[in-house]
Amino acid sequence: MTLAAVSDETAAPARRPRRGVVLPLVLFALLALLPAGALALSAGYLLDLFVRVMIFAIAALSVELLIGHAALVTFGQAAFVGIGAYAVGILDAHETNDLVVALPAALLASGLFAFVTGLVCLRTKGVYFIMITLAFGQMAFFTASSLAPYGGDDGLTIHDRTTLFGLAVLDRPVAFYYVVLAVLIAVYLFCRALVASRFGRVLRGAKDNALRMTTLGYRVYRFQLAAYVIAGMIGGLAGFLLANATEFVSPAYMSWQRSGELIIMVLLGGLGTLHGAIVGAAAFLLLEEWLAGLTEHWKMIFGPLLVLVVVFVRGGLIGIGTALSAAVSRRLRRG
Repeated sequence: MTLAAVSDETAAPARRPRRGVVLPLVLFALLALLPAGALALSAGYLLDLFVRVMIFAIAALSVELLIGHAALVTFGQAAFVGIGAYAVGILDAHETNDLVVALPAALLASGLFAFVTGLVCLRTKGVYFIMITLAFGQMAFFTASSLAPYGGDDGLTIHDRTTLFGLAVLDRPVAFYYVVLAVLIAVYLFCRALVASRFGRVLRGAKDNALRMTTLGYRVYRFQLAAYVIAGMIGGLAGFLLANATEFVSPAYMSWQRSGELIIMVLLGGLGTLHGAIVGAAAFLLLEEWLAGLTEHWKMIFGPLLVLVVVFVRGGLIGIGTALSAAVSRRLRRG
């Protein structure tokens, strides 16, 4: 019996390659055109805002990979973002900020932490897994807070953005924007290929019935550990970009609240769809920005609104769009 025969239903999206392609293309096209519009409107602040949106979209993709495709609900994903950011900050403090050193350091540090903690976390299931990822995330948070040579609670200022063989390629706002966009597209395509592969089918099969997959001879634990490490490294990549975007590193990057926000972004966009993580990150941060401009008590509006969307809207914003599209199609056919 083959894996495809076991999980026909989970493999069905792979047999419909055109479904879910149009929206990501539209999203990336809009993001590519945004700098031209921002410059035309003399709204340079939009570049900084959407750089932040894209960085958190990358982090949200790592959460979507775990929750949406492996059923691993983690409350410690922000730790990997923080580790990636601190790798940049600590190297900068020692006057080392070249890309060929800083990026591998961020990926290796976050990947190693994911591997070591994953060995323990994945021995548990359900609420125990959630709590132990939260515990490891808080451990990373308090470790960063105790690093007195690197700012401690106050954080660490980065003096220079990462260079490439001494060239300041990330200093120009538009250039940095397109670098982040290219990384977002690359991570999205990588995750899309991963979940459509045999590896992804094993993860989805284990999500539906881990015992059946084990009986078929698949070592589910190893597949889940690999997914956990990959997600951790993607989080570290987001942290690398975040440190360069803000030119500052803080223990707050690792807080459990940040991990919770990443989960909300995924749920808001639509769990189970990779582009939903991007939509959710954009909606979360843009709504936050808009409400903060209206009132200083914006969190009293923001919180209940997010709860209502997550609880009552099945499939998140992507689900709303799909339902509206289906309704319009039905009406057009009748008319």
